[in-house]
Amino acid sequence: MKSISQYREAFQEYLDYKIEVKEPENLYNPMRYILGLGGKRLRPVLVLMSAEIFEANYEKALDAALAIEIFHNFSLVHDDIMDDAPLRRGKQTVHERWDINTGILSGDAMLINAYQLFENYGSETFQELAKLFSKTAMQVCEGQQYDIDFESRDDVTIEDYLKMIEYKTAVLVGASLQMGAIVANTSAVNKESVYEFGRLLGIAFQLQDDYLDAFGDPETFGKQPGGDIIENKKTFLYLKSLEASGESEARQLEHLYTINPVETAGKIDAVKSLFRSSGAAALTKLEIEKYTEMAFKVLDEIEISEEKKRPLREFGEMLMNRTV
Repeated sequence: MKSISQYREAFQEYLDYKIEVKEPENLYNPMRYILGLGGKRLRPVLVLMSAEIFEANYEKALDAALAIEIFHNFSLVHDDIMDDAPLRRGKQTVHERWDINTGILSGDAMLINAYQLFENYGSETFQELAKLFSKTAMQVCEGQQYDIDFESRDDVTIEDYLKMIEYKTAVLVGASLQMGAIVANTSAVNKESVYEFGRLLGIAFQLQDDYLDAFGDPETFGKQPGGDIIENKKTFLYLKSLEASGESEARQLEHLYTINPVETAGKIDAVKSLFRSSGAAALTKLEIEKYTEMAFKVLDEIEISEEKKRPLREFGEMLMNRTV
């Protein structure tokens, strides 16, 4: 087994080799541009790691890993267009550097290219990878639509929110691990179990992301806390606070989520105070712990050696500690 950094390096070399600019350049240049903006490459690393955990050479899984990374970046191109975002990882977004039409078309080409990579596998593996990929891609789109719908809905429940983050974030973590298992041709039980480990870990990670957006240290979290509050995002913290608050405090919180002051510090402080006083902050931390423990329980039950489980256990711990 390799280290996370070694898998990442091997994947980066493969990406640089496979993604080339050709005619028409205005279709392929944006693809190479967005893929070249970096990122932690966590999803492709999981594909490669999972393949080796289930007794396959990681090199067999490079095309599946590249497909996952291309799909992830395709979704970022289209998300940035929908959000009218000017920057991605500190650089101009594709639609800003080129234009919206180019962003849409290059994103479409990336999605098609992701499917093409599965053609490098035998028929049974191709079919299994493509079926999982199609299901996951549709769930990601559904999760994105739920997220958009929540902005104008006043009846969002905690169950709704958990489904949204599962589809928008967690299923892609699970699918990455399952793709490696598919390439390794392990048992159906192992494929489902490693998917479930990734799905639960992905939910825990997104809940933690929501928590840190409000209460994280900007030095370690990497961005200024309060973004979700400024944007009136109906996160787990917000929904749990409404559920746990008295009527007066709930109405106050709802009012704060209808205003958009120029100076945001007062609003952020008021909302965070309600998150704490309602108990939502503490309850959210418990929810993070619950999903993390559920994920590791699934990992414990996978019928492979502890030595094989160790890389996934370490990855999960590093992910939740934000050190990966």
